[in-house]
Amino acid sequence: MFIDGLLDAYEGNLMGVYAQQIADEKGYSREVMDDWAIQSVKRAQQAQAQDWFHDEISSVCVSHRHDTLNIAQDEHPQEVDTQKISRLKPAFSADGTVTAANSSAISDGAAALVLVDADMAKAKGLQPLAIIRGHASHARTPSEFTIAPVFAIQTLLSQLDWSADSVDLWEINEAFAVVTQIAVDALALDAEKVNVCGGACALGHPIGASGARIIVTLIHQLRRLQQESSQSSLPLRGIAACCIGGGKPPPLPLKCR
Repeated sequence: MFIDGLLDAYEGNLMGVYAQQIADEKGYSREVMDDWAIQSVKRAQQAQAQDWFHDEISSVCVSHRHDTLNIAQDEHPQEVDTQKISRLKPAFSADGTVTAANSSAISDGAAALVLVDADMAKAKGLQPLAIIRGHASHARTPSEFTIAPVFAIQTLLSQLDWSADSVDLWEINEAFAVVTQIAVDALALDAEKVNVCGGACALGHPIGASGARIIVTLIHQLRRLQQESSQSSLPLRGIAACCIGGGKPPPLPLKCR
């Protein structure tokens, strides 16, 4: 995980080094990134308190000493003390602004999806949770992985003839708070529609599973929003996007009926 997921294969630099570089280049302050991370934690805690994750999580039983524990929710949001976030030391340079708190938490996790084409679903009488409308990717150098989601999303919106305003919810993986913040600012997104259950700064970033995880969360939050909407018969739109250590992010658009 460390070598393949957190290190640049060409230069041997940590992804956090590049996050710090882009934060400096674009002027994202420690306070701004910490505020985003705190918001992420609070949203995750609220989502857990309101049981928003119930339909997307399968509990796991693990043996612990002489007992068996049933793990039914992500642990990290409950372990974070937001009062301490501003006091953490920089993680990637002595005078830096990127810290362990405004970076994604390294965590374990697994996620799974079942994809079925429309004809098969109809033949088997299956009711899909959502419909995938397309996909796109945009390659950058590894040092620019932090901004790659912006260009990938722009490509996708153009392909679909969607406007950013027409998208009801977004999941943009918080590998670092600055990654999501750059996308929100560059695309002029409504931050209230982005990572409504918190992001990886709060929930963790299980490398290899995060892409599927954010898609699953997006689907269930679109369904929740649709049930709460006065126009519940209309399909809602969502886009999930993530950066990749190699610099090539794949955003995915969904419609939820």
